Amino acid sequence: MSVSLIVLAAGMGTRMNSDLPKVLHHVGAAPLLHHAMAAGMALDPTRIVIVTGTGAEAVAKSAKAFEGSAETVLQDPQLGTAHAVAQAAPLLADSLDDVIVLYGDTPFITIDTLHRMMEARRRHAVVVLGFDAKEPGRYGRLIAEGDDLHRIVEFKEASDAEKAMTLCNSGVVCASARDLFSLVASVGNSNAANEYYLTDIVAIARARGLSAGVVRCDEAETLGINTRAQLADAEAAFQQRMRAEAMDNGVTLTAPETVFFALDTFIGRDTVIGPNVIFGPRVTIESGAEIKGFCHLEGCHVSRGASVGPFARLRPGAELAEDVHVGNFVEIKNTILDEGVKVGHLTYLGDAHVGEFTNIGAGTVTCNYDGVMKHRTVIGKNAFIGSDTMLVAPVTIGDGALTGSGSVITKNVEPDAVAIGRAVQVNKPGMAKALFDRLRAAKAAKKGQ
Repeated sequence: MSVSLIVLAAGMGTRMNSDLPKVLHHVGAAPLLHHAMAAGMALDPTRIVIVTGTGAEAVAKSAKAFEGSAETVLQDPQLGTAHAVAQAAPLLADSLDDVIVLYGDTPFITIDTLHRMMEARRRHAVVVLGFDAKEPGRYGRLIAEGDDLHRIVEFKEASDAEKAMTLCNSGVVCASARDLFSLVASVGNSNAANEYYLTDIVAIARARGLSAGVVRCDEAETLGINTRAQLADAEAAFQQRMRAEAMDNGVTLTAPETVFFALDTFIGRDTVIGPNVIFGPRVTIESGAEIKGFCHLEGCHVSRGASVGPFARLRPGAELAEDVHVGNFVEIKNTILDEGVKVGHLTYLGDAHVGEFTNIGAGTVTCNYDGVMKHRTVIGKNAFIGSDTMLVAPVTIGDGALTGSGSVITKNVEPDAVAIGRAVQVNKPGMAKALFDRLRAAKAAKKGQ
């Protein structure tokens, strides 16, 4: 059964007290919107429609960045959830797909739950996602018998007996495109807020003789983000889930509570992650690697058997081949390190390619930026770069070449050559004593004033 998605992402998020649209606040180094889209995209949807409102241009740009095929429509003015869904009708009304309506500020709906909603659609015209709440509060209540949903009752309209019920409405619904837009078109706004509520489609469907069903999920999946405190709670919940999944998948976390993941972090089995490691977006770690403590990684790829850290930083474009060693206080950016390369400590490599089994000495810097343009450094295989070498790009170091410690290399070095680019050392006998004597005398005179 094919499916399309509608993701509601128009809300202002007043309680966030922010100029940023609510759905663009981050959990797991990714906007809330991307979490909602990621869950739905696991269904391989035919089309994805994002309903924008507040900050429409920024929200649309973010959606496109995550999934280029996403389409956006504007809800202006914002007159409720049913009105928001109706804005997608020009794009999907003629579709033969089922449609799932998700929320850009509800990031934790799982693919398993969405599959169960799709399965329930075989039995019901409209399927609503519900959850049993520990503290139901002011949630709308789902009045159901088994998986047969009779009606949705808003809290303020519920009887005392209905308020005592714990099965609550998440707002996520599934129906055929034809039924969904037909039902939404019949929703009225005779309520205190004069808004069109998506929850009303259940009563309209039942009145038309259509069945409605409920699928239950864990309450944690339905966590909505409306405040900074809820955003922090969502971050904590996301990290806890990612840590558990990593360990279940064969990854060793020596201090799980100190490791932080991004939405798209991928780590292979038998990898060991030390304490206080942060993964930013777009990080892939292959099986059998080791990331030691206090490292920060983003936009990088680490191959099997490589080791990183402690106290290392891998920035976007860092590519580490098998058995590469990147040690403490090393920063790698937009650089390829071929198999067996060793970069032990205190080094910056940017915009470079280092050949296999080359050793980079402490304090080496690729001087890649001239203030206007970036330039590339190429170092061949089996080379030895002496400590405190400054490689002024663009420059190429040949296979098997060696640079002397403390050199500033401004010209290409041919294979198997030794390059030394130091200033001439001059020794002045006795001058140190004379200089120190003069300085101490000046200091004493200053104190006596």
